[in-house]
Amino acid sequence: MTENTQDKPAGDNLTGHFLIAMPSLNDGFFNHAVTYICEHDESGSFGLIINQETTITLKQVLNEMKIEGGDNYNEDLSIFIGGPVDQGRGFILHRPTGNWSSSLAVKNDVALTTSKDILQAIANNEGPEDCIVALGYAGWAAGQLEQEMASNTWLSCPADEQIIFNTPVEERWKAAAKLIGVDLSLLSHDTGHA
Repeated sequence: MTENTQDKPAGDNLTGHFLIAMPSLNDGFFNHAVTYICEHDESGSFGLIINQETTITLKQVLNEMKIEGGDNYNEDLSIFIGGPVDQGRGFILHRPTGNWSSSLAVKNDVALTTSKDILQAIANNEGPEDCIVALGYAGWAAGQLEQEMASNTWLSCPADEQIIFNTPVEERWKAAAKLIGVDLSLLSHDTGHA
């Protein structure tokens, strides 16, 4: 997880893009989901859903991991469902990138970190300025995401960090679609029917 993908040709690479679920996608994990793609190459893709909170708080995660929290950290920070794969594992999407034990630089100023040191820093108010803590991730095998895109399951566009870190969670799906001029409330939930 050390390769920096920011210099790859834009072409069909969706690294650093949003995948916006079409209204017809009724899968429990991906219903109205906005997924931030952290890596996309010939071997597959993975990312984090950025708009599905759990009832789990940061304090609960820190307690479970036996990490001592300092004074005044955001113990009520909601934990997100990052996706259906490996839900027992934590992922922190954050900016700025910083210098953590296990990080993937997604863009110049956004990284995905999986090491415990970042959680310790967050618990001591020394972590990244902005972060999303998620359990699990969304993953696609080689060619799978391309097939789903071709069948109109997803819209995609370059990600906007304001939506990731500053837009209220319940507004992120529609806000992401607005980046490409789409009003999701006007789209049919049925595809392929006249």
